[in-house]
Amino acid sequence: MFLRDSDSVGLRVEPRNLGLINLGNTCFMNCIVQALTHTPILRDFFLSDRHRCEMPSPELCLVCEMSSLFRELYSGNPSPHVPYKLLHLVWIHARHLAGYRQQDAHEFLIAALDVLHRHCKGDDAGKAASNPNHCNCIIDQIFTGGLQSDVTCQACHGVSTTIDPCWDISLDLPGSCTRLFLEHTVPNTLLLVSLILTPALGCTARDQHLQLLPNIPKLPKTQATCSGLSLLPGITTLTDCLRRFTRPEHLGSSAKIKCGSCQSYQESTKQLTMNKLPVVACFHFKRFEHSAKQRRKITTYISFPLELDMTPFMASSKESRMNGQLQLPTNSGNDENKYSLFAVVNHQGTLESGHYTSFIRHHKDQWFKCDDAVITKASIKDVLDSEGYLLFYHKQVLEHESEKVKEVNTQAY
Repeated sequence: MFLRDSDSVGLRVEPRNLGLINLGNTCFMNCIVQALTHTPILRDFFLSDRHRCEMPSPELCLVCEMSSLFRELYSGNPSPHVPYKLLHLVWIHARHLAGYRQQDAHEFLIAALDVLHRHCKGDDAGKAASNPNHCNCIIDQIFTGGLQSDVTCQACHGVSTTIDPCWDISLDLPGSCTRLFLEHTVPNTLLLVSLILTPALGCTARDQHLQLLPNIPKLPKTQATCSGLSLLPGITTLTDCLRRFTRPEHLGSSAKIKCGSCQSYQESTKQLTMNKLPVVACFHFKRFEHSAKQRRKITTYISFPLELDMTPFMASSKESRMNGQLQLPTNSGNDENKYSLFAVVNHQGTLESGHYTSFIRHHKDQWFKCDDAVITKASIKDVLDSEGYLLFYHKQVLEHESEKVKEVNTQAY
C-alpha cells in the first residue's frame, strides 16, 4: 500500500510546503486539505493513480479532483495552489457548505470523506467487498473505525451490543469557566479601606492603635455579582476526554428501554468503546456549543500527546475498568493500538468571527504551520501548546512499514 519510487515518476516523496489560496472564508477547507494530503496511505493512493472513475461526468468526480490536487502539491511547483475547482465540487456535492460564509472545518471533513467514499466505490477495492453493504474503498480502509455500544439492563444485567462505523470521535469538553453561587458568607465583617483623621482637642491616643467600636449600623442585604473569578482545575488531557467518552453512563428512569433478555422496560447503563481502530484516528473537540440558552466557543486548553495508546479504550479492555474508572496500563505492548500525531487543526477567534490554521508533520520531528498560502516552520512546543480543534493520528506501524520500504529501495540502488 505504500508508495514506491516506481509508482511516482516525477513526483516528490515530500511536498514543498505548498500553500493554498484563501478564496474567501475558505480557511476551513484549506486546513483539512493540508491534513488529508499528509495522511499516509491516502497520499500513496492518490499519487499512484489507482482511482478508476466510473462517473458519467468525470469532471464532477471529487476523487479525480483530489488526485489532481495531490499531484500538484507533490510536483515541486513552489507557487501556492488555487483550489477553486475543489471548492466548486464541494458546493455541488455538499450544498450545506455552499457559499462564502464561514463554515466548520469538522463539517467539511465529514462531508469530504462522505463524497470521496461515494465516488470511490467504483475502484477495485470498493468492488472487492464480499458484503455488498460494506464498502472497502480507500476512505473506509483508512478512516473507518468500529464504535461499540453496550447497553446493560439494571434488572437482569442482560447486555445488548451494537457496532457502528465511525470516521471520527467527537469529544465533550469541560466548560471554560464554572459558574458558582455563593451560599454562605461571614456575617458582620467589614473591611476598612480608609481612615480619615480630623483635628481633636485633648486627644490622648495619638500614635497608638485605635479601637473601632462595633457601632456601625447593620447594612441591608443586597445581591451582588463577582467578575473575574473562575475555578482553575488541573489541565484536561485527551486521555481524560476519552475516559469520559468510554465511561458507563446511567440512562435514568426517563430513558427506560425494553430489555431483550427480560422483555421489560428497565433502567440501564450505556458504555461506548472502540471495537475496531482505524488506521487514521481523528478526534474532534466540541468547542462550539449551541443551545437554547447560548451560543459560545469553549476555549479550554486540552493537552494532547505526540504518541497515543488506544488500548485502554478498546472493547477488549473493558475488564480493566472498575466502577467506571479506567485503569491505564503503563505499557500495553500492543503496537497495533499505538498512534503518532501528524496533523492538528486550530480555530482562532470567536464563534462568529474566526480563522482556521493547521500544523502538519513532515518527518518525525519536523512541523510546519499552514495558514492558507503562508507556510512557516513550527516547533513541537508550538504544536502542543495550541488549542486544538481536530487531532489526526496514524498508527505507528505505518512508520515502521515506511522505514522498511525506504530501506529496501535504498538497498536496490
